[in-house]
Formats: sequence, structure tokens, C-alpha cells
Amino acid sequence: MLPGALTAYVLLIAIIHLRVLLPLEWEDWTIDVFGFIPKRYDTNLMDVTFPGGSGAKVWTFVTYSLLHANLSHIGFNVLWLLPFGSALARRFGAIRFFLFMAVTAAAGALAHLIAHEHAIAPMIGASASVSGTMAACIRFAFVKGSFLSSFGRSDADAAAKVPALSLSRALRNPRVLGFLAVWFGINLIFGLGSIAIGMEDGTTIAWQAHIGGFFAGLILFSLFDPVPSARPDAADALS
Repeated sequence: MLPGALTAYVLLIAIIHLRVLLPLEWEDWTIDVFGFIPKRYDTNLMDVTFPGGSGAKVWTFVTYSLLHANLSHIGFNVLWLLPFGSALARRFGAIRFFLFMAVTAAAGALAHLIAHEHAIAPMIGASASVSGTMAACIRFAFVKGSFLSSFGRSDADAAAKVPALSLSRALRNPRVLGFLAVWFGINLIFGLGSIAIGMEDGTTIAWQAHIGGFFAGLILFSLFDPVPSARPDAADALS
């Protein structure tokens, strides 16, 4: 059974996606007002305005993550949220989980802005936050008794609340390093090869946003984690 916080998050995304039922001009307006547009922050613009005004320069750092291009886009993000988002929601609780998703979304938007400061195309999708949940989970997923070793167990809550590794110790763990290598390799392939899963019309993956969200989740995890950290001598091998 999915934790309530993750269920609410997925339902929110699904409800917001009903915008596709709006007339085309309204749907376009929604994307322009709530999607993340790097050129909105271009100080060299003269006499150019974007829908949403100054407020959109603030809220779009988060609201873009709740918009998706199509059902395939939603499905791909939800697919990765099922294991990682579930564990994190159980560990953090609702308030911490929602704040974490917002912070990692903002970090992804910032990374995208740095890489594409003059881009006019709106960025949408929860992928930066999804990447953040994956990064946060590897801080405890490879500790003995964690959720990755709990398949078939009835107590998913306990499996998600094992003590986490410190950042330095996690980065010395061979399994964590292997996960990082695969994750970054896939994102580089997406970026360099312009591969777009679940997208249409040649739309590309905002892989820099993924990396921004991932680093935020990895580094800021301890600020959100309510579970005491692992002892230096705690086992970190999968059972």
C-alpha cells in the first residue's frame, strides 16, 4: 500500500493534468504561467513580458514540476516514484516529503537555468524531484534491513526507517558508487543523445535539471531526515 503522502502527490499531478481538457489557448497559458522558462530571468530583455509577471519568477521554480506533457511522461515519473518515493514518504512523513519535493524541484530548475539561461521553451515535469528522491534513498537503501532488502516483508515502514549512512560513508560504499555510475551514465546518454522518453515532437530530456535535483537530494537529505544516523560500525551490506 502506498503511503498517503505519495498517493496525494500522484493524485495532484493527475488532477493538474486535466488541463489538457481545456481549450488550447488556455492550456498554453497554463504552461506559460506555471512552467519554468529560463528566458523569463534574462536581464537583457527589453520590453518583453511573460504571462504571470514577477510572481511567476518565484512560483515556477516549483510549479513546473507538477505539469507534464502527456500520460507517458507522468507514467515514467510515477514508475520511479513507486519504490523510491514510497520509501522516502514513509521515512520523512507528509510535510517533510512535500517540502523535499519542492526543494529538489527548485534545485533542478536552478541547474536548468544555469545551463539554458536564454531558453524560451518551458520546462515541465517532476523528473528533478524524482531524481532527488532516488539520491536521498541511496543514503539508506544499502543499509542492512533497508527497503531494497525488504521484498516480501510486511513491515515496509520499518524497512524505510533504518539509520542512514553519512554522506562521506555513502560515497565510499561500492553499491552506492555503482548506482551513481549507472544513474549518471543514463542521464548523459539522454542528454548527449537527445533521447526523450515519454515525450513528443522531438522534445528532449532536461538532464541538467535531473542532476540538480539529484545533487540536492543527496546533499540535503540529512536536513529532512528525522531518523538518527547510523553508527560508524553499523553494517551497510544488503541482507
